[in-house]
Amino acid sequence: MRHPLIFLHGWTMRGAVFDGIVGRLSPEFACFAPDLPGHGKAAHLPPDIDSCAGVLADCIASCGAERPVIIGWSMGAATAWRYIAQHGTAGISGLVTVDMSPRVMPAPDWPHGLRGETQDSVAAARLRFDSDWEGVTHGIAATMFASREGATGLSRQKAQALIASHDPDKMRALWDDLLAFDERAVIPLIDVPYLVCSGAQSRVYAEGAAAWLCAHAPQARRHVFRQSGHSPHLEEPEAFADTVARFARAVTG
Repeated sequence: MRHPLIFLHGWTMRGAVFDGIVGRLSPEFACFAPDLPGHGKAAHLPPDIDSCAGVLADCIASCGAERPVIIGWSMGAATAWRYIAQHGTAGISGLVTVDMSPRVMPAPDWPHGLRGETQDSVAAARLRFDSDWEGVTHGIAATMFASREGATGLSRQKAQALIASHDPDKMRALWDDLLAFDERAVIPLIDVPYLVCSGAQSRVYAEGAAAWLCAHAPQARRHVFRQSGHSPHLEEPEAFADTVARFARAVTG
């Protein structure tokens, strides 16, 4: 029986962004990449992190006795942490998170939030969401990758079109929930094997966020994708698939 892997996408994306990775791993693993609330086929569900965690809980329950490995990118990592805060780790065999901080909002005593931002600059940027959502979608796409052009599997132009395809009101609601998000207290409770991934050239989070996670989760170790920004599954898909496969084999073997 193929062991299940559940992939969780980031804010303004969809489960389909993992299609390339799923194609590489499906011969060996049973892969699932659901759309999260507010996005794609789950656009009708409440756009908040609790609702995202509920979708993950349903996916885990559908795996039956097989405890899946969870792979959460950005907001997908937030979803996994919220699920663990609510349900613990008994239902999963391992966790992979990709370029995410357990607290998005920076603070004087928290330098591991959004890179190069302050509370004031984040608040100012949030105001633009209401007045220039179209412009914001271009900015989001520009920060997703190390390269200005984007990735082989998803160009910056296609990323922007995907972002813009979502309901802006729902995306704003989810962003507000992410800005209020703080799961630092749950990280030391993650008592399963944990791979903390990041892109060395991320424009979204500095390396301190990944280092903090590894310092506070008891079974965490780190993997850095040197040629990637915020989206290593798109920027280095072969290396990403190989890294996830090796981790999953070690966890489930």
